[in-house]
Amino acid sequence: MTTAEEPPRTRPGVERRLHPFTPLRRAWAPVAVVVGWIVHDLGQAQRWISELTVGHAAAGLGVVVPAAAAYGFLSWWFTHFSVTDTELRIRTGLIFRRTAHIRLERLQAVDVTRPLLARIAGVAKLKLDVIGTDDKDELAFLGESDAVALRAELLARAAGFAPRTAPEVGEAPSRELFHVQPRPLAVSLFLTGGVWAMAAAVVLVPILLWAATHSIGAVLGVAVPLLGGLWATGGGRFVGEYDWTVAESPDGLRVDHGLLDRAHETVPPGRVQTLYVVEPLLWRRRGWVRVELDVAGSSNTVLLPVAERAVAESLIGRVLPGAEPGTLEFAPAERRRARWCVPLWWRGYGLAVDSSLFAARKGLLTRRTAFVPHAKVQSVRWAQGPWERLWGFAHVHVDTGAGKTVTAWLRDADEARAVAAAQAERSRTGRRAAPPDRWMA
Repeated sequence: MTTAEEPPRTRPGVERRLHPFTPLRRAWAPVAVVVGWIVHDLGQAQRWISELTVGHAAAGLGVVVPAAAAYGFLSWWFTHFSVTDTELRIRTGLIFRRTAHIRLERLQAVDVTRPLLARIAGVAKLKLDVIGTDDKDELAFLGESDAVALRAELLARAAGFAPRTAPEVGEAPSRELFHVQPRPLAVSLFLTGGVWAMAAAVVLVPILLWAATHSIGAVLGVAVPLLGGLWATGGGRFVGEYDWTVAESPDGLRVDHGLLDRAHETVPPGRVQTLYVVEPLLWRRRGWVRVELDVAGSSNTVLLPVAERAVAESLIGRVLPGAEPGTLEFAPAERRRARWCVPLWWRGYGLAVDSSLFAARKGLLTRRTAFVPHAKVQSVRWAQGPWERLWGFAHVHVDTGAGKTVTAWLRDADEARAVAAAQAERSRTGRRAAPPDRWMA
């Protein structure tokens, strides 16, 4: 009996190339060199351009354009990737060769992003977050269907499926949990203090600078970056967080968002180190919060841009099974001494601990509450400076696997010592009882 030959796309170890659209992306490198030279020596470039004739311009384009096209094509031609039984290999480099060996069990997240031009061309970018490294490898670009299929295959391999059957697993099913409507998103950004601060700076700083210097160049040099900052805090966030959707699937929580550039990200199960609930002052009357997170080795930092508190707490319970953030009662700093040690701002500090979470709160204008599962605590310590020692206070610092530190500020010194000792024991027992960090667990 004979069997049909397995398609090359599904055979482990077979090298594949990126989408033919990729050379257009990489052809910008020679053009960027020319632009960099112009910016570096603007005066010389202006003199050179003023002396440029039509013939010289045509000759220059006749060199730059073919060089850019050749570079883009050759860099695409010499780039290959393959999926073996244990790793993803990416070979790149036109002159200096580089081969990345990405162990499948070390994959932290596999995200699909679609920039605007890529969406028009029907291609997508695959971004790979790997445990233990800050450098993120990517495959740009693949056809949209190929990117989705390769992502599903990598996640299936990481979950332990056999290499021969992993390509047939396909995309895991998902169920939508929450969708952010455009109107609440726009209102929440309008009610953010950072937007108002940047808007005030855009109006006032150029006026004051003009009154002091009467230099249009100085005004433009300051106004343009301020306008960029205003866009980043307001319009840019709206565009990036537009159509935010959170869905639940066996391989984690899926997050889709973006008006122009679409992103398809995954919050891996069991690998979230810390969750943050952020409450700007003007949001509290509406009961809105923002949920952020730390995932070791991953670039994902936002889980929900804006939501009602009950929705956020429900979602936190799904990310951290067994956690009930709504039932925590935060103990404030001791009032009599704290108001002299840290006037006014002491009111924003609080600490709560239960059987599953270490939670610390800080902030008056923008309240920020951090929730750390006991199993994710790498180390714990208490510390006090001379000023805190004078008033009998100390701070409890909790370090997580994401390289971040959560601090419970302004605790009584005896309480801080007891909390640190108890937290060390909770972390040990929590790690023993924690489920394995596996895809599709």
